[in-house]
Amino acid sequence: MPARPPVMGRVVPAPENHLSAEELRAAGTARRAFMGKALAMGAGVGIAGRAAATGPKGEKQILELPAHSTGLGQPVAARGYGQPSKWERNLQRRESPGLTRVSAASVSFTPLQGLFGIITPSGLHFERHHQGWWDIDPSQHRLMINGLVEAPRVYTMDELMRMPSTSRIHFIECGANTGMEWGGVAVPTVQYTHGMLSCCEYTGVLLSTLLDACGADIGSGTGEDRYVLAEGADGSSMTRTISMKAALDDVMVAWAMNGEMLRPENGYPLRLVVPGVQGVSWVKYLRRIEVGDRPWDTKDEVLHYVDMMPDGMLRQYTSIQEVKSVITSPSGGQTLLDHGYYNLTGLAWSGRGRIERVDVSTDGGRNWRTARLESPVLPKALTRFNIDFVWDGSPAILQSRAIDESGHVQPKINQLRAVRGTRSIYHNNAIQSWRLLPSGEVGNVQVY
Repeated sequence: MPARPPVMGRVVPAPENHLSAEELRAAGTARRAFMGKALAMGAGVGIAGRAAATGPKGEKQILELPAHSTGLGQPVAARGYGQPSKWERNLQRRESPGLTRVSAASVSFTPLQGLFGIITPSGLHFERHHQGWWDIDPSQHRLMINGLVEAPRVYTMDELMRMPSTSRIHFIECGANTGMEWGGVAVPTVQYTHGMLSCCEYTGVLLSTLLDACGADIGSGTGEDRYVLAEGADGSSMTRTISMKAALDDVMVAWAMNGEMLRPENGYPLRLVVPGVQGVSWVKYLRRIEVGDRPWDTKDEVLHYVDMMPDGMLRQYTSIQEVKSVITSPSGGQTLLDHGYYNLTGLAWSGRGRIERVDVSTDGGRNWRTARLESPVLPKALTRFNIDFVWDGSPAILQSRAIDESGHVQPKINQLRAVRGTRSIYHNNAIQSWRLLPSGEVGNVQVY
C-alpha cells in the first residue's frame, strides 16, 4: 500500500476575535448602514424563485387581504404526518440520470441550494445504495457482536434501545461526493457537485458501550492493533473495516435521526455512525460487529473506494473526509434578479474536527475576506457561513476556502491534481468556483 501523500497547505488558524459590547454595537450600526446603501442599488433584490415584492406593487399586495386572512383554514387532523408546503414541492432529492445502470445502486442528491442552517431534513437526506433499500421489521432485526470478545452477544432492537443513549450532530459525506469534477466541470448545480452530503442529529448507543459489555479485546489499549468489521443486512453484503481507536471514540450504533426513527432509505432500523469518515463506512441495516486483529480487506476496501494515484497505484483506507466547503447560494443554476446586497452563504465541514475559519473570494481567489461562522460550530458537523456581498453587475467568480482546527486548508483543484492526478473518483475536496455573469446567471467553472 503506497504511503499517503502530504496534505495540501497548512496554516496557523487565525485567533478568535473577542469584541466588547461597544465594539459589537458599532459593528452592527456599520453593517446596517452598509446594507441600506447596498439595497438602494436595486429595487427588488433576490435570487430567482424567491423574489421580493417592493414599491407600489408590494404595497398593493400587503393592503389587499387574501382568502387565507379572512377564511377558515384546514383542520388539525388533515395530515397525520406533516409535509412541506405545496409551494416548496420543487425542493427534493434528485437522481442523476445515467449515473449507474440501475437505480437500486444509484444516488439521490440533497438540494443543498435550498437548505438553511446545518440540519438536513430527513426527507431530503441523500441516498446511496449498492443494492436498493429495505423497510425491515424491527421486531425481527438483530445485531450480533462476535470475534475477539469474551461474551459474544446477539441484541434485539428493544435491548439496544434500553441501553444508555446519546444524541450527536454529525455530517455524512459519500467518498465520491464531487467525484464527477475530477477531470473538469461535469454537472451544473451544487445539488449534483456536492449533494452527497447531509448533516443530522443521530441518536443511539456508543459502540464502545457495546464492546465493553461484550468484553472486547482492545489489544494494547490504544486501539492501534485491533479493528472491527461492520456488516450490513442488505443484499450487497456491505462490510467495512473500522479501527478500534475510532470504535472506542465517537462511533455510534444509531436507530434515530432528527428526533425520529431512521428512514428506511437511511438504514432503518439500525445503522453505524462513524463521524468524519466517508459514508460507505456508515453501514446501513447493521447486523454484525466483529472484533479482529487486522483489517479485513473486503471487496469494498480493495477494489472500490480506493484512490487512483498518478502512477497507477491504489491508495487504500483513506477514509477521513478532509476539510471542505462550498457556497450554496448564489450557486450554479441560480440567477440574481437585480443588483445590490446579497447574503452569500454556504457550508463548511471537516472529518478532523471543527471548522476554524472560512474565507470567501468574489474575484477568483485574488482577494479573500473572512466569513461569519454561524453557531453552533461543532466537531465533524456542517458549519454554516455567511458574508455580505454587494453585486454591481460586474462578472464575478465566487469561491470559499475552509480551514479546520487541525490547520488543514482546503486546496485549489490544481494543487489537488498535482498530488492525486485526474483519474480519481474519491475524496475531491477542492475549492469550488461559481461564475456570476452580468446577466445574473450563475454557473459551474474551474479556476486553476
